[in-house]
Amino acid sequence: MSAQDEQKRQAAERAVELVEDGMKLGLGTGSTARRVLEALAARCRAGELAEIVGVPTSKDTESYARELGIPLATLEDETHLDMMLDGADEVDPALDLIKGLGGALLWEKIVAAATDRLVIVVDESKLVDRLGLTCALPVEVVPFGWRTLLDPLRAMGAEFDLRRRQEGAPFVTDGGHYILDCGFPGGIEDAERLEALLTRRPGVVDTGLFLRMTDTVVVGGAEGVRLLRRGDGR
Repeated sequence: MSAQDEQKRQAAERAVELVEDGMKLGLGTGSTARRVLEALAARCRAGELAEIVGVPTSKDTESYARELGIPLATLEDETHLDMMLDGADEVDPALDLIKGLGGALLWEKIVAAATDRLVIVVDESKLVDRLGLTCALPVEVVPFGWRTLLDPLRAMGAEFDLRRRQEGAPFVTDGGHYILDCGFPGGIEDAERLEALLTRRPGVVDTGLFLRMTDTVVVGGAEGVRLLRRGDGR
């Protein structure tokens, strides 16, 4: 296990300590979210948690959670959740996020909006001074007419690629959409303005900007695990 993977594992275990009996949980998607699922399943097997239920944010998460024996529901079953546990691709000092490199940003945002508390689990490499510095911003778009979005994206200063699978076909989300990975040289200067510009464009379903949604970030690092809370600063 690499040092980064070990930091993810330690952070996941600390985040799962926040879960209490009877909680309804949003379950994120991606490599760090998988560590969370493993830690959650371990607590359940040890008899430390009872009557929890999870709402997965992707088919991949659903499959892995079932394999681990985590009880599942859908947002149709449980429209209000106590907590969501997920990873992130970048976290800025205000605890705003870029998410979506795992391809599940829309379902993740829908589930996050239905929860009282969004807890993000990362290793320290995901902490940035400005969003967009180390990764592209995923923008989920309707396949019909997606090329009509390219000129507006250029006008916003984006450098972009249509996300593709290894064999070259476009990546298609669980919701049936494409993803445009948009880079912004020097980072995103005004994330709120960019979010507004993007989401008002017909054909844009949503973006990987998760603004003012996070309650707590659990960070695994070389010196151990620490918790960042909104409003505390970094």
